[in-house]
Amino acid sequence: MARVRYIGPEPVTVPELGGREVHPDEVVEVPDERFDGYVCQSGTWEGVEEPKDEQAPQAPLKKTAAKSAPQKEG
Repeated sequence: MARVRYIGPEPVTVPELGGREVHPDEVVEVPDERFDGYVCQSGTWEGVEEPKDEQAPQAPLKKTAAKSAPQKEG
């Protein structure tokens, strides 16, 4: 899960977090897929820990030169 800090002026109740009350300067965990929804509210939340990329790293693509057919002289 990602983490954000509440930087608002007074405590708020966050329904998405089970109705939990969050206090100023408190760091809370939020679902990874909702991280952007919090940090886009820059006057209220700031990112502390971004979502972890849960996809396995992909192997780099192999690049090979295309073989061309031999040209006929004629």
